[in-house]
Amino acid sequence: MNFEPTEMQQQIAQMIRDFGKTHMQPHIMDWDENQTFPIDLFKQLGGLGLMGVLVPEAYNGAGLGYLEYVTVVSEVSRICGAIGLSVAAHNSLCTGHILQFANEEQKRKYLPKLATAEWIGAWGLTEPNTGSDAMNMKCVAKQDGDHWVLNGTKCWITHGKSCDVAVVIARTGEVRDSHGMTAFVVEKGTPGFSGGKKKISSACVPPKPPK
Repeated sequence: MNFEPTEMQQQIAQMIRDFGKTHMQPHIMDWDENQTFPIDLFKQLGGLGLMGVLVPEAYNGAGLGYLEYVTVVSEVSRICGAIGLSVAAHNSLCTGHILQFANEEQKRKYLPKLATAEWIGAWGLTEPNTGSDAMNMKCVAKQDGDHWVLNGTKCWITHGKSCDVAVVIARTGEVRDSHGMTAFVVEKGTPGFSGGKKKISSACVPPKPPK
């Protein structure tokens, strides 16, 4: 099996390196020290097709495959690990769930905005007392007529304060029922849906050069 990068992968890698020199590297320390989420940068990444790598062109995505996606995340992360994590979370967790499991109406509503980074996506699973143990989650969803009401708290959610839409996992069955969980698409501005305290990290700090 040939593990050499394809011509497309090489082109993507070079594009990201060129973009990163101008639009990322000069700013990463400022973003880190001021705890800034560079929303304008993600809009630019969306314009390059990097926020909807696997999304078909019919939904405004790049329509590429996983080899290209690995290249995208790897090359962005070489420049800034935090931005790389955000790119991966947006593409895989939020957008990926909608791409794989949503109905056609939901796909047409959300994917074009996510693929272009008009909207930033988040994914909510982890909770304060249960971590990522989905079968013991405390966040519950109960149907109320034509609507569902979600009650609970999530933590350590990438883009939790900055997202426009989130895929939130809530329990709809009994505790420890592996089939008793449902994914809900929750838009920013939904009553009761809000971001909490921001957690500090230093994933963008560039590594020290070798001696």
